[in-house]
Amino acid sequence: MNRDNRNITGHNEENLLSGKKYNIITFGCQMNEHDSETIAGMLQQKGCIETFSKETADITIINTCSVRENADKRFFGTLGQLKKIKEKNPEYVACVCGCMMQQQHVIDTVKAKYPWVDIIFGTHNIHRFPELLEKVYGEKQKVAEVFEDADDIVEGLPAKRLYKHKSFVNIMYGCNNFCTYCIVPYTRGREKSRRPEDIIGEIKRLVADGVKEVTLLGQNVNSYKGKGADGKLCDFADLIYMINDIEGLERIRFMTSHPKDLSDKLIQAYVDCDKLCNYIHLPVQAGSSRVLKLMNRRYTREGYLELVEKLRNAVPDIAISTDIIVGFPGETEEDFEETLSLVRAVKYDSAFTFLYSIRKGTPAAEYEDQIPEDVKHERFNRLVEAVNAESAARNAAYVGRIERVLVEGVSKKDETTLSGRTEGFKLVDFPGSAELAGSMVDVEITEGRTFSLTGKLV
Repeated sequence: MNRDNRNITGHNEENLLSGKKYNIITFGCQMNEHDSETIAGMLQQKGCIETFSKETADITIINTCSVRENADKRFFGTLGQLKKIKEKNPEYVACVCGCMMQQQHVIDTVKAKYPWVDIIFGTHNIHRFPELLEKVYGEKQKVAEVFEDADDIVEGLPAKRLYKHKSFVNIMYGCNNFCTYCIVPYTRGREKSRRPEDIIGEIKRLVADGVKEVTLLGQNVNSYKGKGADGKLCDFADLIYMINDIEGLERIRFMTSHPKDLSDKLIQAYVDCDKLCNYIHLPVQAGSSRVLKLMNRRYTREGYLELVEKLRNAVPDIAISTDIIVGFPGETEEDFEETLSLVRAVKYDSAFTFLYSIRKGTPAAEYEDQIPEDVKHERFNRLVEAVNAESAARNAAYVGRIERVLVEGVSKKDETTLSGRTEGFKLVDFPGSAELAGSMVDVEITEGRTFSLTGKLV
């Protein structure tokens, strides 16, 4: 989808939505965040006004995530809060969308237990949301419209970006991997890649609008295969080289990257492309080859470590983050110890750690050897301790270095402090004034903490 921000202007055409205040609540990944940006962009084209409180909104949209059980609980808890608002204001419109809505059992639950919801839509028909909203306002009827999949990628949709200087750019949608624990292929559909010309055109427009850094998004960007107007296939590494040539762009990031599809050609792009940040998010999920096979990850522990070695040989200072699941069905203490030893071997800069949660409709949900919750939590605590120790050591090594930082803005904790990201995606706090937001500055690192760095402007 082309999510260009240039079209977000005053909307003079009379319509049912003009002047309505909207609030979007987003759960989940960067893909969901970007979908919410698109929803906001479409609403603002219709003359709607953003508000940051659901209590003051005319329209609330909850964009859901189905990957973790915790996101489910937060969603239903938030949905329950909307009932009181609806009782006070019968004209209030409650909407739910996102990955959870691609599951029929969830739709049935929402309809049965949360009758104050007015609109249900999914991941494949986001572009239809303004029409659904106008239908509710015009016909005073509830609407549920969820497509199982989409044949085409809808281009040309607007977006209201959170930051002026950086932007998400979807390059593909869906997933073909079918990891046994994951619901995403069932909620996002099969892989579909955008045309390279559409991606390049969007990024050029973003750069003209002040964007310095883009993050390319996909469930598995490594498997991107876009067909150009000339009929030629373009793989992910080819796309990186093309984006690297865009004048005015300063940084390229991407996520998420599947180890089984990480090619030598892409590793070489880190060497050749000066705008490609020396950072990769490379989810391992487990350190045991036996568990990886149960997960259907299609690589081994040894194969993963070889990839890390190749990356560090090509780019010695590359920062690596990962995802790890604790307590997958059948995981033994020996399997878990292999995960701990892999964490210590790779020395991750950071890691997102998760307790395995059963996802209805996935193969792993039917596995008999489910791990007791107390065992999961005990292992999780040990894993977090190991990850944090490596992260703290990696960050401590930055002290004395001068890092190029893209300033994101004023710290939420201190008005005299700015926050920004290094090329390796390290969060840095340093004294400075608000007018530096969106600029690239040199910062000397004075302290390395577990989750961030502290510095001073050079």
